[in-house]
Amino acid sequence: MDQDHRKAHAHPAQHRDPRSDISHARADPHAVVDWKAHGVKVIPGHALDPNTAQTPGMLRATAINRARAGAEKLWAGTVTIHANAKTGAHHHGDLESIIFVVRGRARMRWGEKLEFTAEAGPGDFIYVPPYVPHQEINASRDEALECVLVRSGQEPIVVNLDIEPVEPPEQVLWKDPIHR
Repeated sequence: MDQDHRKAHAHPAQHRDPRSDISHARADPHAVVDWKAHGVKVIPGHALDPNTAQTPGMLRATAINRARAGAEKLWAGTVTIHANAKTGAHHHGDLESIIFVVRGRARMRWGEKLEFTAEAGPGDFIYVPPYVPHQEINASRDEALECVLVRSGQEPIVVNLDIEPVEPPEQVLWKDPIHR
């Protein structure tokens, strides 16, 4: 099979110019990209940056953002909540958030009056849609809650809210809408 024939039948992603994903190369499509400087980044766990927007009751630390790794559409980092502690109510504007529980037990409350609750443990993912008022709670009295956090944007949007929660909240069990 000749080279032109292989190109015509190959997967389209194989022919996408990887330089188009590099912001500085967009202005000049013929630019040579320094992949060492603009390729894969490994950020050591001990080198995270705590200088990011915070919510009372938790500590966020940045791993991946534009300044540290060149990311254009994502923010990623960690969040730690001390044993028997909880955050203040807050939301993250138009950003979507994904929380992956690494260690401990997370209790999430959400809603206009934090009237809903659900729990997650190690290996579980939590999805928080845009503008949803929520509160993270460490459900353990003696173990820190450690999570990985990924957001859909670069802006460190944290809108802290003054909400008087309803008691008791309604427990919500997740049901897969696709694989019932």
